[in-house]
Amino acid sequence: MKKYFSLVTFSHTIFAMPFAFIGFFLAVSTTPHPFDWLKLLLMLLCMVFARNSAMAFNRYLDRDIDAMNPRTKVRDIPAGRISPASALTFTLVNCALFVITTWFINRICFYLSPVALLVVLGYSATKRFTALCHLVLGLGLSLAPIGAYLVVAGEFAMLPVFFSLAVVCWVSGFDIIYALQDEGFDRENRLHSIPSVLGTERALAVSTFLHVLSAVFVIMPAIYTEVGVPYYIGILVYCSMLVYQHRLVKPNDLSRVNFAFMTTNGIASVVFAVFFLIDRLWIRK
Repeated sequence: MKKYFSLVTFSHTIFAMPFAFIGFFLAVSTTPHPFDWLKLLLMLLCMVFARNSAMAFNRYLDRDIDAMNPRTKVRDIPAGRISPASALTFTLVNCALFVITTWFINRICFYLSPVALLVVLGYSATKRFTALCHLVLGLGLSLAPIGAYLVVAGEFAMLPVFFSLAVVCWVSGFDIIYALQDEGFDRENRLHSIPSVLGTERALAVSTFLHVLSAVFVIMPAIYTEVGVPYYIGILVYCSMLVYQHRLVKPNDLSRVNFAFMTTNGIASVVFAVFFLIDRLWIRK
């Protein structure tokens, strides 16, 4: 179990899971649909199965690339802790469990489940042909708030789209920062990324622009629905973490990329989600 947790980097669930809670409780608080423990459990299972599928498939597809890269050759498949066949089997099992789980939620989630899998699995191939791979990763994680909203409401709405757009820009921005570590490797091996195409300084500028857009999109829901003081506090913390990670990473100093990637973004998502949930209780009072 520890090996498979390492394979899928389970700790990275901290990025998308808080926004899934936001989508779920946004639907509970803005639609006639009541809170349902079973739906919450099914939503959480979908998040776990989709995350497992995406990460395991990424490790399977990139196993040869990871083996060549000094930074990633210690990962489970190139290091020999998990075989490629086991990783692929793990992927297929989690894909099946994801689709089966959506069957018990509602029709729209079930019908859209192959589309969701296509997006989250398809990301792994994109670095081979487009520098926009970071946006595809962001798109995959952005399905969390919309998908969770659909679990409750069973229909689309504009409000969760704002949160999904915030996630697209947020994740794409920090993935560009993370990819700075492999700029030279990607260029030498003809792999596509924004750092390998634009260079460090311009890549950081693109990341900054995307994070500004993300901040705009987390503010937008306050225009379209009632929010209270806790929501604005959440916005402040979220935006502060975005600014902080850009102060940590400089074109001539990438030593704190991992800290910026994991710690600041983990704080941004979790704290923002906590204040969002507090705000939902605040509004109900």
